[in-house]
Amino acid sequence: MKIVMKVQMSCQKCRTESLKLVAKADGVSFVGLEGAEKDKVVVIGEGVDAVKLATSLRNKVGHTELISVAEQK
Repeated sequence: MKIVMKVQMSCQKCRTESLKLVAKADGVSFVGLEGAEKDKVVVIGEGVDAVKLATSLRNKVGHTELISVAEQK
């Protein structure tokens, strides 16, 4: 499963915090940043709950919106 979320990150510390938070989640095999401003968090893994990830990012980092959730081929 591939999940792409846009997270409001204003500094490098926010980026680091969001990557650490997502990496701790169960079933995550890859975490990365995308986009021109490195504001999109890409998560790849099996059995990852996209809504839980988005909610925890909202609580810890800032405004988060789910862009896409797709099956990885």
